[in-house]
Amino acid sequence: MAKHNIKVCMGSSCFARGNLENLNFLENYIKENNLDAEIELVGGLCQDKCSTGPNIYIDDVLHSEMNEEKLKEILQTALV
Repeated sequence: MAKHNIKVCMGSSCFARGNLENLNFLENYIKENNLDAEIELVGGLCQDKCSTGPNIYIDDVLHSEMNEEKLKEILQTALV
């Protein structure tokens, strides 16, 4: 089974708009649910989509205006 890939934009705009909190949430969610073997979590450079940030790619699909609530919903339905 291939790992799911989550790439958190770490560009200054996304970072300032909440991706630090989103990254912390993802790290904790992965740890608490023992998903280390199933999810690869990485940071990414700016993708020039700043106006819709904070942006997170999940399996190469862009998710914009992300927050913890949206992330939890996506993780619970799409990944697990």
